[in-house]
Amino acid sequence: MGSSSIIEAEGLVKHYGAVRALAGLDLSVAKGSILALLGPNGAGKTTAVRILTTRTVQDSGRARVAGFDVHTQPAQVRRRIGVTAQDVTLDGLLTGRQNLVMAGQLSGLSRREAARRANELLERFDLSEAGGRVAKGYSGGMRRRLDLATSLVASPPVLFLDEPTTGLDPTSRAGVWDIIRDLTSQGVTVLLTTQYLDEADQLAERVVVVDHGRSIAEGTPAELKRSVGGARLELTLSAGASFDVVSAALAPFVEGPPRASEGGRRVTAPVPNRGGLATLVVRALDVAGVSVDDVELRQPSLDDVFFVLTGKTAEGGEEGGAGGAGGGDSEDGGPRGGDSEDGGAGDAGTRRQDGSRGPVSASGEPGPSLQEVSI
Repeated sequence: MGSSSIIEAEGLVKHYGAVRALAGLDLSVAKGSILALLGPNGAGKTTAVRILTTRTVQDSGRARVAGFDVHTQPAQVRRRIGVTAQDVTLDGLLTGRQNLVMAGQLSGLSRREAARRANELLERFDLSEAGGRVAKGYSGGMRRRLDLATSLVASPPVLFLDEPTTGLDPTSRAGVWDIIRDLTSQGVTVLLTTQYLDEADQLAERVVVVDHGRSIAEGTPAELKRSVGGARLELTLSAGASFDVVSAALAPFVEGPPRASEGGRRVTAPVPNRGGLATLVVRALDVAGVSVDDVELRQPSLDDVFFVLTGKTAEGGEEGGAGGAGGGDSEDGGPRGGDSEDGGAGDAGTRRQDGSRGPVSASGEPGPSLQEVSI
């Protein structure tokens, strides 16, 4: 495994009964970078995150996070990671400040240090005025910011974000993006799963596309977009335009046959990345006597990459969150939320090793009860 990588996985295999969730996944994330893990529902993203965050154990293969083996040294891994699940895991009956203090105490901080850290994070995430209110009264964007703040109480060098902006409005999404960028500028490593391909394009330095439990493509967003070909010319023709005439006029500029839709008014064709191409096309159509209402030269997007590689769009919903509260099974076959099947650290309020209910610290020991979080 590479010495410069802070998250590493080789040949991860995981079955849930007859379902093969991972089939030899390889993964490497450089320190201080953002890697986006993309894939259709059931591709294995959630299972990969569960393994890397010690919430389940692989059948074979190996993985290390922050220099520690996720299977043989899970407690060491947990002390060095923060996890923000797709489903917000806050206690709605506690205030924002109390949620952060409890997270700090579960991470091994003293009450005084946990309170100091809570105040720092409330200010950093623009939640100071709301810190004394119970979390169930927060807006969706506020709850997501508080959930992200909770995962940072112990200042972890590695952060796992599973669908961090699902359900947020555009303004709140942009706010979370700014926070993530700020974290990486301070050296934090982020592994991000998302159903929003524009989010991966905006944030990730590298992208790994997963399908059927394996990595099928990896590279920077720009590299992946170049891999699916050149640009696409999209024309909206005026009424009465002849498709045959349009095709003949476009022939010197296109790299494949034009296609018509919307009753022949919409014409698309693959074209090379060439400066001034749109101007040349408009002139050629004008010479041919064709009027157009709109001309667009569209560069490949990650949506195009996703479709070419998987044959699916990214709009079919998301997998179950990595260990998010709520139970049930994730779409790649793994259990969601609740108890970790291998005794890994669960969310606040999970089952302790002695069978009682209550918060569990990163080391697996019982944490403070809700009554003890009196800040």
